[in-house]
Amino acid sequence: MTKRLLILEDGTVFTGEAFGGNNASKGEVVFTTGMTGYQETISDPSFYGQIVTLTYPLVGNYGINRDDFESITPAIRGFVVRELEEHPSNFRKDSSLGDYLASKDIPGIQGIDTRKLTRIIRAKGAVRAYLSEAGADVNVEEIVAQLQATPHITHHVKEVSPKAAYPSPGRGKRVVVIDFGMKHGILRELNKRDCDVLVVPYNTPASEILAWHPDGIMLSNGPGNPEDVTEGIETVRELVGKVPMFGICLGHQIFSLACGAKSFKLPFGHRGGNHPVKDLRTGRTDLTSQNHGYAIDIESLKDTDLELTHVALNDGTCEGVRHKKFPIFTVQYHPEASPGPEDSNHLFDEFIEMMENEAAKEKQNA
Repeated sequence: MTKRLLILEDGTVFTGEAFGGNNASKGEVVFTTGMTGYQETISDPSFYGQIVTLTYPLVGNYGINRDDFESITPAIRGFVVRELEEHPSNFRKDSSLGDYLASKDIPGIQGIDTRKLTRIIRAKGAVRAYLSEAGADVNVEEIVAQLQATPHITHHVKEVSPKAAYPSPGRGKRVVVIDFGMKHGILRELNKRDCDVLVVPYNTPASEILAWHPDGIMLSNGPGNPEDVTEGIETVRELVGKVPMFGICLGHQIFSLACGAKSFKLPFGHRGGNHPVKDLRTGRTDLTSQNHGYAIDIESLKDTDLELTHVALNDGTCEGVRHKKFPIFTVQYHPEASPGPEDSNHLFDEFIEMMENEAAKEKQNA
């Protein structure tokens, strides 16, 4: 098989076997700890611009099917696995993982020590990397210098948010989803509850959103640094107090920043489907699906109208907040799962109930 190199900005070089697309690729290399759900992972817009490493050693054994995508166009820059299964077996299979990545021109590398790579990321944080075909003409020192000089991406959300609004009709509560890079699992959960949904781009003005007279607003997940999404922060700031809101992942961070909190970059992020989170209101612990590289500073909540509702049991970071005055709550993790456990799926029901309660108050006061 064709040899491929994974070159890190610290000069570390991994040599493995190529699969998927044939092009070279550059991005931030991260790891995720899920044992299954690689199809949802590669199609999650929150991975925009990243080379994704799976810590579970055998990947691809159930192939790719038409039902489990979280977006139509994958946003990852590359895929790293210990061992690729080239002959998957599953009754839902439409193609192999390798063939699918090849069709999307996304390069992959297998046969490297993913444990070593994960330890490097844990020690040094997410690092920039380059996937290249092996050969005598590859100048590692030159590539390392280019990686170190490459500025970090700041336009993640612009690349994965839709260019125009579109509906997903239902006969229930009217919900506007501000799409910062939405996983379709969020839309699926709203549709299951018969919500009449309008999905809008990340830079949609608050006036346009309110003109649709929504019963509630969903702030979706998405990639990158929340501080870069200035249009979204300003829009959410104008919406606070006017409509019930529910934020997920990047949506949680953008809402928190709009209310005066601060964010920071995690050393190597939270990615995978086995992250324990404690609900401080009930004492309940859920296993959650997560994919983010930034978090909200708990100390910064003290000077805001936000209260901490959830914490990560692995590192004590903020996993959820609630507004003290208005019907708004957010979580850092993914209650729609996809992939991962569905322990916290009930949050969508809480959102529906919150909208119903606000509608009842308005009717009573009318």
